[in-house]
Amino acid sequence: MIWNLARKMILTAVLVPLGAAGARALSERIERRRGANRFSRLLRQGADTAQTLFGRKKRSRFGFR
Repeated sequence: MIWNLARKMILTAVLVPLGAAGARALSERIERRRGANRFSRLLRQGADTAQTLFGRKKRSRFGFR
């Protein structure tokens, strides 16, 4: 049971950042070819959200949080 939880945590720690990086790269590639559009902005926002939820947290400027 602990191994299943550990496996899920490891997969989440690896796959979510890779997915966010892939979405960001795809968004940049689409914007290079066709310019900014709704789909490319949604991809980039999704990557930003995934990075803040599962990746590094943004630090406050003054260190209150």
